[in-house]
Amino acid sequence: MAEIAASTADTPAAAAPPPASGDAAGVTPMMAQFLEIKAAHPDCLLFYRMGDFYELFFDDAAAAAEILDIALTKRGKHLGDDIPMCGVPVHSHEAYLSKLIRTGRKVAICEQMEDPAEARKRGAKAVVRRDVIRVVTPGTITEDGLLDPRAHNHLACVAEAGGALALAWVEISTGAFAVRPVDARRLGAALAEVAPGEILLADRLIERPDLFELWGDWKAVLSPLPAARFQSVAGEARLKAAFGVAALDAFGAFGRAELAAAGALVDYVESTQKGRLPRLDPPRRLAEGAHLEIDAATRRNLELTRTLTGERKGSLLAVIDRTVTGAGARLLERWLSAPLTDPVAITARLDAVEALVEGAAARDRLRAGLRQVPDVERALSRLALGRGGPRDLAMLRDALAQIPGLRTGLGEGLGASLDGGGMPGLLAEQARDLGVHDTLADRLHRALTAEPPFLARDGGFIAPGYHPGLDEARALRDESRRLIATLQARLAEETGIGALKIRHNNVIGYYVEVPSRHADRLMAPDSGYIHRQTMANAARFTTVELSELERSMRGAGDRALALELHLFADLVAEVTARADPIALAARALATLDVLAGLADLAVARRFTRPRVDDSTAFAVGGGRHPVVEAALEAGTASGGGGAFVGNACDLGPERRLWLVTGPNMAGKSTFLRQNALIVLLAQMGGFVPAESAHVGIVDRLFSRVGAADDLARGRSTFMVEMVETAVILNQATDRSLVILDEIGRGTATYDGLSIAWATLEHLHGVNGCRALFATHYHELTALAGRLERLACHTMRVREWRDEIVFLHEVAPGVADRSYGIHVARLAGLPEAVIGRAQAVLERLEAGGEAGSVSAQALADDLPLFAAAKAPGQTPPSDSEAAAAPPGPSPVEAALAAIDPDDLTPRAALEALYRLKGLAVG
Repeated sequence: MAEIAASTADTPAAAAPPPASGDAAGVTPMMAQFLEIKAAHPDCLLFYRMGDFYELFFDDAAAAAEILDIALTKRGKHLGDDIPMCGVPVHSHEAYLSKLIRTGRKVAICEQMEDPAEARKRGAKAVVRRDVIRVVTPGTITEDGLLDPRAHNHLACVAEAGGALALAWVEISTGAFAVRPVDARRLGAALAEVAPGEILLADRLIERPDLFELWGDWKAVLSPLPAARFQSVAGEARLKAAFGVAALDAFGAFGRAELAAAGALVDYVESTQKGRLPRLDPPRRLAEGAHLEIDAATRRNLELTRTLTGERKGSLLAVIDRTVTGAGARLLERWLSAPLTDPVAITARLDAVEALVEGAAARDRLRAGLRQVPDVERALSRLALGRGGPRDLAMLRDALAQIPGLRTGLGEGLGASLDGGGMPGLLAEQARDLGVHDTLADRLHRALTAEPPFLARDGGFIAPGYHPGLDEARALRDESRRLIATLQARLAEETGIGALKIRHNNVIGYYVEVPSRHADRLMAPDSGYIHRQTMANAARFTTVELSELERSMRGAGDRALALELHLFADLVAEVTARADPIALAARALATLDVLAGLADLAVARRFTRPRVDDSTAFAVGGGRHPVVEAALEAGTASGGGGAFVGNACDLGPERRLWLVTGPNMAGKSTFLRQNALIVLLAQMGGFVPAESAHVGIVDRLFSRVGAADDLARGRSTFMVEMVETAVILNQATDRSLVILDEIGRGTATYDGLSIAWATLEHLHGVNGCRALFATHYHELTALAGRLERLACHTMRVREWRDEIVFLHEVAPGVADRSYGIHVARLAGLPEAVIGRAQAVLERLEAGGEAGSVSAQALADDLPLFAAAKAPGQTPPSDSEAAAAPPGPSPVEAALAAIDPDDLTPRAALEALYRLKGLAVG
């Protein structure tokens, strides 16, 4: 009630707004306070706490009302104009906050910092003290309700110092913190790998010519800041202060740009959290080249974590994700987004997956236990920031309680010791990192109720028996409630009013209520009842005894809540003191979840262990596309689909460049993509969809597959294709893998053929990379005679009665034609168009053999008008007759005339003999 009263007293409608000059004369104290706080956060929407609502005023209100689709009202005047206002309830503000953050807005949360009763002690017109407690930005969210539990939310920073660039990123909901040097040409690929929700950068970098186009791809999440916040010396000092060290040598040898990026990141996080820095891991320095580089176009074309429509379903990540925890799902996405280039580290992951593939008991027990593990990383971060509640402590309790069983199950299932002896190195490391947390787990188990509330201020989360003083206060509070019931029964008996009730509300507290017809009996001066309110149908009173009982009850309740809050702070302090070993255990749990999920995937989907080494080999036997195969299997289960046809691919040193021809719909693009995905799965440390696989480390993966324009930049489909091809030809190395599909198709035939020809030569002679090059330009096959490492392969098809059957098999050789007209027929083009296209094709092919064919000669037939003529008006030409589809055979005609429902057994037998005769005769 006090908060509501304060809200009413603090309304901006109480007085006129300040004049434009800034003179505060005539401005209410509340409005002066609002304008002062807003001036300190001009780039944020200000959530100004007033009682049970966050109110927004002026332009903030107009913007928020439109985004949130809520009513825009008016309250008070400013320079003679109405003040726009809207508001959202405090108890449900997260849902509104989420919508604002998704549009790229920043929101400053301004809270009441004192009880309104304290403010009134300073005078009737005193304003409740308020201040911004945090600034919520897209990259600094910690609330569960605003985060995807299975996806990262990175805050990134790009900084420049000494002519070098660096990228740093952090996820404050988990504490993960990394930094790496980066070349300007590869910054786009690095950002695509991290996929940040917000990017900090110095305002001067926006105008840097070689990065101007890049910022266009990320403009929705950019947060430019003054260049003074990106100084390397200041950055180093911030990092030392944040981690309490005198030198950063133990964390890595950081360059000036890396110090600037990491330091600016820490500074921004601290400023948005208003001086309360979350628990962060020490910055992990990644050397350039530590991860397989994949640019944004390749990630999009291969649909690694999102499909081309932006959905997770249908992506590679969705198909391979068998994790059972949110932290495991996030780590799997990280592994897939940043595959390794170190064969030793990859082999360590493969060893661990193989052990869990073979150890079914260990795998099953591990996954069963992990299903009971909540999200420790994010709970720990909220507690460290002071935003956690009893439910976060309960999450830690439940997670830590699972650790002994997980360690035992892993060891027994693999026939190894509990400390990791006898396990593959990576599994043993995780077993050790789980640690021992029995003391903390036991305390949390004793301290907390089974299902505590989200907010500590709600109380009731400390278990009975944990604290004697709390039990005593609760007993007194609860005894007072029992005494209230006893008092009601006695007063009803003494007055003879059976309808007498003792009730409570937040305005007048406890009171005696009787129907109006009995009110006069209690109004007498000597009745002992003190009149409080008269209602339409009832009257309300109090007594000295009831008032004293209420004071006793309120005091007991306040003492109980104060004790609970003190115990909560004590538990949080113990948890944060043990934050590092808990975070280490959380990472181990996530890693075990990923490894067990990859093992389960390998068993369920018949994946095999790849051989990964430092060579330039690439040999896949019976390779499959995991997403397409999953879709086919799902279709088969529902009555459709079919089996995926596996194909081999050998891009060894002698034949490192394959030219793949064949018709559309035959599977060229699928074949290209599946080999790229096999590389990604192998280098992330997982098994692959193939009968066998030998992958020499790939340093960069490039894909130019599919067609799309970029209207926002004024780029046609062909221009986009050329830009992406240029990136490949300029950056691919002899260790790269390149897949190119239909280069040159977006322009005139000879132009396109020339570009494709030159591109193929460049890949062979200059880049020297492993590559798959799919094309419809059959002329390119002539290059096989003079490019020694070029091999021609084709998608096999079978023709039957002027139709084609796609076998989806890759075989050595070249396609004799593209079968485009056959595919057009399958697509449903009108038969008149199909027939005419066949006739034109025959004349073009004949003209090509004779030397030339006149376009005017083709146009003279006016084919579309000819197709529309009445039957019999003009006899079809020989070519048109040849192109017409054949009529039904005698067997087909006879079969079509049969109605099975009308046949008797004898008639059916006779029909069968008749059909047999037609087929033989």
